Amino acid sequence: MSGENTLSLEFYKYLCQKIGNEDEVKVRRLTYIIDDLGIPSTTATQITSGSKDEGLQLNGSDIDLMFIDTSFKVYESESDFVPQSCKCILLLMNAEDTHPCFTQLHLVNNHDLTVDPGKRIKNSFLGRNLSSDLYRLNCMEDMTYIHGITKIHGPCISTTTESMDGAWCLKCDKWISQAKQWIIRPQTTWPPLDLISKLISCGVLYVPICYKGSSNEILQWRMFFSVAEKCLIFAFNHTQLLCYALLKIMIKEIVEKHEDLKQLLCSYFVKTLMFWMLEESDPSIWRPDKIITCFIACLKRLIYCVEYSTLLHYFIPNNNLFYLRFDFDKRDKMISILKNLFEKGIYCFAQSETVFTLI
Repeated sequence: MSGENTLSLEFYKYLCQKIGNEDEVKVRRLTYIIDDLGIPSTTATQITSGSKDEGLQLNGSDIDLMFIDTSFKVYESESDFVPQSCKCILLLMNAEDTHPCFTQLHLVNNHDLTVDPGKRIKNSFLGRNLSSDLYRLNCMEDMTYIHGITKIHGPCISTTTESMDGAWCLKCDKWISQAKQWIIRPQTTWPPLDLISKLISCGVLYVPICYKGSSNEILQWRMFFSVAEKCLIFAFNHTQLLCYALLKIMIKEIVEKHEDLKQLLCSYFVKTLMFWMLEESDPSIWRPDKIITCFIACLKRLIYCVEYSTLLHYFIPNNNLFYLRFDFDKRDKMISILKNLFEKGIYCFAQSETVFTLI
């Protein structure tokens, strides 16, 4: 075994001790799966997400809770309608004049909201359109009544300490046409066909947030693939999961020490980058004695994405997540920092609270 492979294997073993081995990751995930099953509710279904749910125990690891509002059912077209045994409100997508990954939602047929007793629901409509802004504000009022002081954080409602983010969302049970290209585009060996079939059955969520600067902002909802993305992460082998964790640690504990760069890169971007890396690479390289090579390849890809302001949404590539994300000064500073970390290799983690004891 070469010196580089030996170092990689030692680094892998150390990360298993610091971040968690395969069995520990499985136990952590199972804990949150059981929590999601919880006590059945007639108004919402809970889905846990975030680093802890992924099986990672990192400094500052968070928990995000998604609450699927079962008062609504979303359809892409009227031909998809199925008879509803419950008294839910049927909504229809209208993505004609919206940015990729966003849509408007409006009432179908002649549904009369006066027959629905829920004040929160009725107060969330502007005419026959469900307003993302009003819906989020009304949900915030409900959560403040139950949990005390809260604040809006993107599509989420957070506690004042930001120890937990909760987002109410709506669901379409079918895979939508905007994301159908993902099913048929050429893929090597990842994700496997059986996993693709499973992901399609997950459907799509809609969170109450708009595309900033667009017309009719307050009516727009973002398409969200949280359940499918969770399945993909659960399909990572342990080397892939540890590379993912290293990128998150690098951003949180090294890059974000620069106050002006905080929140420019986030876990969602790292997750998206990992999906593309796995789809486009030879699966045989993702093994313990190659973890350093794999991490460096991921960091190199991140530098490229920042340099060219291009990171495409994994399921809907028409949506460039980095479009207008950085101004020139911050982009140049970010590139300089990332290239410096690239030159140091794994020794860049000498600046990390989580990993530095190895160096």
